[in-house]
Amino acid sequence: MNDLPEIILVIGARPNFMKVAPIVRAFAEQNAPFKTRVIHTGQHYDVNMSDIFLQELGLTEIDAFLEVGSGTHGLQTAKVMEAFERHLLSRPQIPSGIVVVGDVNSTLACALVAAKLEIPVAHVEAGLRSKDRRMPEEINRITTDAISDVLFVSEPSGEHWLRKEGIPTEKIFYVGNVMIDTLVKLLPVALRQEVPRRLGLNTNGYTLVTIHRPANVDHKNHLQEIVDFLIDLASRVPVVFPVHPRTSTRLIEYGLLPTLQQVPEIHLMKPLGYLENLNLMTEAQLVLTDSGGIQEETTFLNVPCLTLRENTERPVTLTRGTNVLVGRNFSQAMELVELIRKDKFKNTYPIEGWDGHAADRIVKILSHLWAPIEVPSVSEVISV
Repeated sequence: MNDLPEIILVIGARPNFMKVAPIVRAFAEQNAPFKTRVIHTGQHYDVNMSDIFLQELGLTEIDAFLEVGSGTHGLQTAKVMEAFERHLLSRPQIPSGIVVVGDVNSTLACALVAAKLEIPVAHVEAGLRSKDRRMPEEINRITTDAISDVLFVSEPSGEHWLRKEGIPTEKIFYVGNVMIDTLVKLLPVALRQEVPRRLGLNTNGYTLVTIHRPANVDHKNHLQEIVDFLIDLASRVPVVFPVHPRTSTRLIEYGLLPTLQQVPEIHLMKPLGYLENLNLMTEAQLVLTDSGGIQEETTFLNVPCLTLRENTERPVTLTRGTNVLVGRNFSQAMELVELIRKDKFKNTYPIEGWDGHAADRIVKILSHLWAPIEVPSVSEVISV
C-alpha cells in the first residue's frame, strides 16, 4: 500500500468538507490505485464551523493541518501557498495529482503551487460563473480553471463557460454534483436529528435563514434591511437563524443583535453541524440564504429557496430548481413568501449527475488519467 502513488485532496473551509468527503470515500471503496492524503489548510478553523462537520462527514483522519488562519485575501492566499509548497517539498514523494474543490482562497492557492511544481491539478466544481468579478470567489474560480489539467463539472452551465473561455474539450468532464453525494448519504441520519421538534416547530412550518456574505453583512444599511425583513417575516412564519460567526460579529458591531433577540418568533442559534442544518433545511417551509451550496441542496430537496444575491454561479438552481434570486428586493421576497405559504411556488426537476454518484465518476476518471497501470478507457468510465 505504501508503494502506491499519492493523490492529495485539499480542504480549507467548511463548504470544501462536503465535497471532499465523498471523493475520499470513493477512492477507498473502488480500491483505486492510489493512496489519498487530505490536507487541511486551516483557512477557516472553528470548532463549530469545522470540527463538527469533519466528524459528521467521516473526515476524521486529516493527514496534515497547515494552520494558516485568517487574513486579507492576498495575505491568506500567500500564507496558504507558502505552507502548502513547504509541505509538498518536505514529502518523500511528489504526488501524482492534487484535487481542489470549490472556490475558496485555499483552492486557488494550492492549485497555483501544484501547477508551478508541474503536479497535475483536478478542479471539482469547475466552470461555475456568477459573471461578477466583485466576488473574490469568482476570481478564484476563473484562475483555478485556467491552470487546472482536469475540470470536473457539476452543472450544464459549467461546460458552456469553460468552452467559451477556451478550455480544451478533452480536459472537461461532466460528473455531477459531489455536494449531493454527501446529502444523499447522510439524509437518513439527518432526519433523525429532530431539531425542529426541539425548537417546538412543525414540519413545513418555519423559515431557515443562513446569511454570511460580505455584501449582505459588512454594510450596516444592508444588514439593517435584512433584520427588518426578518422581523416582518417572523410575524407570518417562525424564523430559525443559525448565526454565522461573521454575521454575529456584524450584528453586535452595528447594535442590531438586541433587536432580533427581542422577537420571540426568531430563533437565534449558534452555527450548526451538517446533520442538524440539513435536518432543518429538509423540513423548512422555505430557506432564505446567500449561500451557493444551499441553493443546490434546496433544489435537490425541493424546498423553496430565496437567495439574497443579484446573481448566482449555479443557474441550474433557477431553471430546474426551487431557487429565486431576490437580491435586496424585499417586497418581491415577501410576495414570494406568500406564494410559498399558499403552496403555489415552483417545483424542482431532476438534474443530470445529481444522483449520489458524482464522486464515483471522478475517481474512475482520475484512475484512468493519473494511474501508472492499465485501467478502463475514459469513454467506458463515463458510461458507468
